[in-house]
Amino acid sequence: MRYIYIIAATALLAVAENKSHAQGCVAIRSNGNSCSIGNPAAAKGWQMNFNNRYFKSYKHFVGSIEQKEREENGTEVINHTYSLDITATRYFNARWSVGMTLPVISNTRSSLYEHGGNAGGPSARHNTRSFGIGDMRVSVYRWLFNPAKHPKGNIQAGIGIKLPTGDYQYQNYFYKADGSTVMGPVDQSIQLGDGGTGFTLEMNSYYQFNHKFGLYGNFYYLINPREQNGVSTARGGTPNSTALKYFTSTMSVPDQYMIRGGASYMTGKLTFTGGIRLEAIPSSDLIGGDKGFRRPGFVTSLEPVFSYQAKKATLYLSIPVALERNRTKSYADKLRSADTGTDVHGDAAFADYAVTAGVSFRF
Repeated sequence: MRYIYIIAATALLAVAENKSHAQGCVAIRSNGNSCSIGNPAAAKGWQMNFNNRYFKSYKHFVGSIEQKEREENGTEVINHTYSLDITATRYFNARWSVGMTLPVISNTRSSLYEHGGNAGGPSARHNTRSFGIGDMRVSVYRWLFNPAKHPKGNIQAGIGIKLPTGDYQYQNYFYKADGSTVMGPVDQSIQLGDGGTGFTLEMNSYYQFNHKFGLYGNFYYLINPREQNGVSTARGGTPNSTALKYFTSTMSVPDQYMIRGGASYMTGKLTFTGGIRLEAIPSSDLIGGDKGFRRPGFVTSLEPVFSYQAKKATLYLSIPVALERNRTKSYADKLRSADTGTDVHGDAAFADYAVTAGVSFRF
């Protein structure tokens, strides 16, 4: 039974501690999870997790079609994103736990169109940056079945609140073609927070066929009732008439979700998990309106995870590789398409892969 708990804990730790992060221009916010299985022999205590993630997004997509000319012409937008999720989890017994996650985020965005313009050549390319804490999340978890009586499989439900602790109106300098600069809010994809108080729903599950092989599944949904956060999308300038007409002059506060599933295999202190990861920003929210600027879309990735179980610590490495990237139509795209009679479909930049590494301590 001891090995079953170790496998389940390392599998769920690896798949749940690195929740969703911004996938380039599709601003999927950082929301680390704190779930791992409780052992009836040592149910109470604390767990600290430090999860690091980095990626570079630069490939543009309209729908699922890559806009290769952006790289060929040198007009692509490049985001470098690093985040550290610090998660503290308190285990009250074998079934109940509470987790709190605080992200620390560092972003750099390189572009032409936000500065001197896409026709300005390489000299028009400049950077905007953001650094600070992100939106904090507090969640309560419960295993639906008694782990002592159901060691081979279980389902964990979680509910939480996301607080707008991240700066959602972070500003930096934008460089104009005439050499002047203007201060304004950075792009939505590198803002530290979304400006909304949200509510999270989670489901984590596993099933062990034996002490080596098992399956896992995760579901996460962030409900953001606030429609817009009031932050201008004009980068220090004045919103144009099109942005005002189609409600994209300020940033939206979108929902987001993630679905993951796969298999785990353990040999000695090493565990390998592999599966499919889907993370997305929908064009329409469950609660509240859909006005405001957003880049909806989804990424489907093949996600291998390697973890090493020491006595009181777990080390893990995950490298999800994108299989499909799709920038779906936003609410504004649909309005403009219906109004003009032409197909309007915005683009977004995505990463090829991400690198996630972390360590978890139980005490």
